[in-house]
Amino acid sequence: MPLARPARAAVLLAAGSLLLTGCGDAQPAPAKAAAVTLDNCGHQVRVAAPPRHAVSLNQGTTEILLSLGLADRLAGTATWTDPVMKGLEKANARVPRIADDNPSFERVLDADPDFVAASFVSTLGKGGVATREQFEKLGVPTYVSPSDCAGKDNSGDGDGARDKALGIDTVYGEVRDLATVFGVPERGDKLVASLQRRMREATSGIDASHVTLLYWFANSESPYMAGCCGAPGIITRALGAKNVFDDTHEEWPQVNWETVADRDPDVLVIGDLTRRSQTAESAAKKIAFLESNPATKNMDAVRHKRYVLLSGQAMNPTIRTVEGVEQVTAGLREFGLAK
Repeated sequence: MPLARPARAAVLLAAGSLLLTGCGDAQPAPAKAAAVTLDNCGHQVRVAAPPRHAVSLNQGTTEILLSLGLADRLAGTATWTDPVMKGLEKANARVPRIADDNPSFERVLDADPDFVAASFVSTLGKGGVATREQFEKLGVPTYVSPSDCAGKDNSGDGDGARDKALGIDTVYGEVRDLATVFGVPERGDKLVASLQRRMREATSGIDASHVTLLYWFANSESPYMAGCCGAPGIITRALGAKNVFDDTHEEWPQVNWETVADRDPDVLVIGDLTRRSQTAESAAKKIAFLESNPATKNMDAVRHKRYVLLSGQAMNPTIRTVEGVEQVTAGLREFGLAK
């Protein structure tokens, strides 16, 4: 995926994945709260008091904050590539959207933020909205999702590469970090507990060790497929399945269609995107391409229409990765590939 880290939308297989915000209505921060200091992606972040006017620059981080009941403490959000997670529509409507994609540094500053959070190193780095140092020189603390830097090298031109597989616990750690920063740690614990319960329920008794999967995010000309070790890896390992491109540690390598056809996975997990920055963003366009392209139309998964559609947020390391586990599980069962 391009560095904007697109979020990919919509669901083919609703697996009854209920949103569990675990928070109820937002509550005011404590009148007095101790300063919080975190080690975050190589930066030490000090927040003197729970933020009251935060800006979230990526959808994944935004959905955590909304799930924690913090809509009233958000001054703005940006970079939306999916519809907001179900159950958060009303909360999200209360928060200004300062840009659908990466906003300018000036536009973020216009929101007068007291805290800035992002899901990706590239968002708060050179070529993104601004560097962390630019915000911090102005006294604005910043935070980046640990899942985009833990065991990951983001120094190249692509979406980075991982030297070890990402685990869902890193996502849970982000939830707890943000809940601590905002002075609502009990909400973080409650949200994590609900996500853990859903993971247990989704994977209980399933054995997909004989099933091969391929994850296609976007672009029909030079498609982005998931490598071994990002959020799709969390889904694959949770089910005991195999990703046909688990021999690459790149987050989203671009692979030619002849190689894809040669790997011939049992199931295609494809992003249903609402953005328009790449070719074949929507699931409908992806499927039309697969079923008409000479290199792919005879693949087993295509001939048998074994498609599972996921949102981009489910294919990124976010709280919706749990939703991805639920939906892929449901798909395998529907296809008769797992009990």
